[in-house]
Amino acid sequence: MALIYRNFRNLSRVGHFKHINSASYSQKVVANDELVIRKLDEKDAGVTVFGLNRPKARNAFSTTLVDNLNRALDEVAVDSNARVLLIRSMVPGVFGAGADLKERATMTQKQVSIFVTSLRAMMNRIHELPIPVIAALDGLALGGGLELALACDIRVASIYAKLGLVETKLAIIPGAGGSQRLPRLINPAVAKELIYTARIFDGKEAKELGVVNHAVEQNEEGDAAYVKSLDIAREILPNGPVGVKMAKAAINQGLEVDLKSAFEFEKSYYAQLIPTKDRLEGLQAFKEKRTPKYIGE
Repeated sequence: MALIYRNFRNLSRVGHFKHINSASYSQKVVANDELVIRKLDEKDAGVTVFGLNRPKARNAFSTTLVDNLNRALDEVAVDSNARVLLIRSMVPGVFGAGADLKERATMTQKQVSIFVTSLRAMMNRIHELPIPVIAALDGLALGGGLELALACDIRVASIYAKLGLVETKLAIIPGAGGSQRLPRLINPAVAKELIYTARIFDGKEAKELGVVNHAVEQNEEGDAAYVKSLDIAREILPNGPVGVKMAKAAINQGLEVDLKSAFEFEKSYYAQLIPTKDRLEGLQAFKEKRTPKYIGE
C-alpha cells in the first residue's frame, strides 16, 4: 500500500465519506482500489477507519481484498498512536456480501481450502488486534460480511441493515469463524437456528438477539451506524490506552477458559498496569480534580 497525500474532497476515485463535519480527517490517506484507510486527527486522533470499497462486487472478499486487509492490519498493529479501529463500507447500502463467488468458481479445491484458511486467519487477526475494533453496518452483511463484524469487539447496525450467515444455502458452513463466534455471542440454540435456516434478519432483530450492540435509525446520508460507531470511539479515546488494551486481552482470553482460570488472566493483566505511568497519572488527576493526560505508557 502506498501512502497518498490528498485533500479529503479529492478522493472521488475510491469513494468518499459523508458527514464531513462529524469527524476531523487527517490528509494522510492509505488508498487502493478496494480499501480506503484514514487516520482521524484533532479531537478524533487515535481513530483509524478502514473503508471497504468494492462497489461492483458488493464488498465480497476477494484474494486481493484479504491481502489488502492483512497489510492494513500490519500497519495498525504497530501504530503506537492507534487507539480504536472502525470498519465500515464505502459502498452505499452494503457492508459485505460474503465471499467473491465469481472468483471462488475459478479456484481448485486446494485453492478454495487455502483461501478460506487465509480468510479465517485474517478474521482472527481482527479479533486479536490489541485495540478495540468497531464494525459499522450501514447495509447488507451476509456470510463473510457478518463474520467480519462478528470478529470485531462492538457492532452497530442500522435498523434496516440485513444480516445473516447464509452459507448453508450454498451447501457449505460459515468458514471464517461464524460457526464458532455466533454461538459464543448469543444463545447457542438460537445461533444454530440462524445458521441451519440461513435466515436473514434486520438490524432491529439483530439488537434484540444480541448480535449487535446498537441498532440505529438510518439517516439521509446512509451512514448512521458509522456515526454511532464514531461516537463510541470518542467515549473510548479519553481512557487509558494501556488499560483498554489489557481489558480487551483479559476479556478475550478469559472467555475461552473456566472462571477460576479467567481470574488468573485478570490478575496477570492488572499486574502489568501497576507500574505504568498512565496509572499514576490517573490517580494524580483524580486527586487534583482534572482530566488525566494519558500517554500510553
